[in-house]
Amino acid sequence: MITLTFIVMEVLFMDSTKSSLLHREYVSRINLVQDYIERNINKVFTLEELSAISGFSKYHFHRIFGSIMNETLSNYINRLKLEKAASYLLHAPHKTITEIALDLCFTNSAMFARSFKKYYGMSATEYRLTYSKKSQTNSKIRKVNNAPLRYNEIDKTNDWRQKKLKLECKVDIVDVEEMTVIYLRHVGAYSEFGKVFQNMLGRLVTWASAKGIVNDKGIKLLTIYHDNHEITNEDKLRTSVCMAVPKDTIVDGELGKMAIPAGKYAIGHFTIDNGEQHGDAWKYLYGEWLPNSGYQPDDGASFEMYLNDPNTHPEKKHLIDIYLPVKPL
Repeated sequence: MITLTFIVMEVLFMDSTKSSLLHREYVSRINLVQDYIERNINKVFTLEELSAISGFSKYHFHRIFGSIMNETLSNYINRLKLEKAASYLLHAPHKTITEIALDLCFTNSAMFARSFKKYYGMSATEYRLTYSKKSQTNSKIRKVNNAPLRYNEIDKTNDWRQKKLKLECKVDIVDVEEMTVIYLRHVGAYSEFGKVFQNMLGRLVTWASAKGIVNDKGIKLLTIYHDNHEITNEDKLRTSVCMAVPKDTIVDGELGKMAIPAGKYAIGHFTIDNGEQHGDAWKYLYGEWLPNSGYQPDDGASFEMYLNDPNTHPEKKHLIDIYLPVKPL
């Protein structure tokens, strides 16, 4: 009886492990599709090309994508395009609304206008006037699902300056070479991401160590924030925990691989005490340095790189670099 029970438990464990591995493979394939859409957001996508990237039949790809992402493929693409449009409205004042619509391959400006108003609860013109960092009027309009605060509203509503936290910071403008990374991705609120971050980091390092990628020269660990948390609903925020690897690295299972594109980045070098100052570092870079820098955000995701183990620092401080893709204003 004991032997039979043990055998049954072992079979159930094997089935559970196999199921988990299969699910990770599905997630990994859908991550590849997400990466492709993000890199090519300014184009029209076809079901054939996206299903081919996933490796799933086009007849089943829609259902699989929806099940993994809890969002239909068409809604996902449309949402990312509208969020990119919102970013252009805030940070590319030289672009007209029609130009933004055409850049993002909406059929016409009327279709874009309808989609934008339905999603944000206001027209693109109202959005630009209300939330532009150059706006000098207080808005009485606030979209329910996390419409971004203007820069001057950030100054008033966040007390990070009032605290006068003395962040040790230096910002450099650097031409960064392309970097290949492996990653694990989390979709959801940053508060939830914080709970699983260390576990995800450990899984990455464990996998790389088993493959002989980790060496005495050290490793580069970073987190990519694919979405603007002031524009994207928190349950849709995509965050990737990454490790830099050789370009020819072959991944398997739940791991993904992507290239962080070369380009000009503003790199903020910070020495911080805790999680609270971690948020202050991002606020400083966007709310203080950027508006006075002569630069504006460029297309591409921002990310942070971890330079030390705070447990080995004499004052237990975190050394981080925040990378922000930029272009001249």
